[in-house]
Amino acid sequence: MPAHLVRPKPVTTPAAVGVLRRAALPLLGRLPVLTDRLVAELAEREPAYRAAIETDPVAVRQEVQRSLRHSVDSLLDPARSRTAARACSARIGAERAADGLPLDAVLHAFRLGGALIWQALVDEVTVQRPEDAHLLVHLAADVRGFVDEHCACVADAYRQAEHELSWRRDNRRRLMTAALLDGSTRIADLPAAAAELGLPEQGRYAVVLVAGAGPGAPPAPPGEPRAVWHTGPDGRRGIVPLADRTGAQLAAACRATTDRVPGLRIGVSPAVEGLAAVGAARRLAETALRICPATGGTVLLDDELPAALVAAAPGLGRLLADRVLGPLLALPPADRDVLLDTLTVWLDCDGSAQRAAARLYCHRNTVLNRLRRCEQLTARSLTRPADLVELGLALSAYRLRRP
Repeated sequence: MPAHLVRPKPVTTPAAVGVLRRAALPLLGRLPVLTDRLVAELAEREPAYRAAIETDPVAVRQEVQRSLRHSVDSLLDPARSRTAARACSARIGAERAADGLPLDAVLHAFRLGGALIWQALVDEVTVQRPEDAHLLVHLAADVRGFVDEHCACVADAYRQAEHELSWRRDNRRRLMTAALLDGSTRIADLPAAAAELGLPEQGRYAVVLVAGAGPGAPPAPPGEPRAVWHTGPDGRRGIVPLADRTGAQLAAACRATTDRVPGLRIGVSPAVEGLAAVGAARRLAETALRICPATGGTVLLDDELPAALVAAAPGLGRLLADRVLGPLLALPPADRDVLLDTLTVWLDCDGSAQRAAARLYCHRNTVLNRLRRCEQLTARSLTRPADLVELGLALSAYRLRRP
């Protein structure tokens, strides 16, 4: 709003000071007229204030009149009025920051107010005591200084308030995101959370957990609205709107990142419906992250449900691994690892000894001999479906507990 005219550097002469105070005194009685004039000028020349005037004309008029009164008081008694005038300017700056009014518009309003007061002083002197008009030249630079001082005061208060508002807004978003991921958001609060975070309340979502070494910003699926991220003690958690994208496509986007960054681990939940289900998706993403190899990579839980069952019950998984693989695990480490790797690769190759041999860089017969030894040690047959299920789950449980 209009700049407050406060004590600047001493004016040039005592005579000029007298002229200033004699001209300022009548302005107190003309405050309503000056207020109406400045409000009209703001409505005409400053679009941001025009909207504020249309929304709440009474509040804007009160603000203008209060500011003008402090300006005139500062002319009459600078020493006594300085603190109150600066406080008024700071309050206006902070309030307008909270209203979202642009800082440039607020400073423009203050300068218009300063120009209005100056013109009123000039009019008063030239009409009532024209013989003193030549002394006004000593006051022009000082009045501009008054305006600049209060523009600086407004700008400081505006920026400080803007910083505090931004921090509060960011903190509110963090709390809302954390509550969604924890599953503690009340149903009644979901619309507010959706609006604050820019997410549809009803829609398909996945939760992505990122741990280990990685870039400053986690991957977000291309072509989708920006994921909402939350940083926790165990890494970063993202709520990712899927829209028409599948979980497999999201996992592919994440995998492109883990392929580039050694040690980066990402767990991706299955798709869920609505923000209310994000907490459940986060728990599933944690299971996916537990399955993820320590060396890095991306795991989509939908692709690893058997291993997820084992990961969800680690005690039972340890028991299964010990019971099924016990004799094999008791071998010397070199022999144990060769047999376990061979069995794992053979299962990954859908039971093809030829393909497994190619991946292991050995002869097909070597693979078959190792598999027969696995059968002897575990007392399980690789041709019996029930035994294959046990072996696959036991291998998953063993891999999960390996350092």
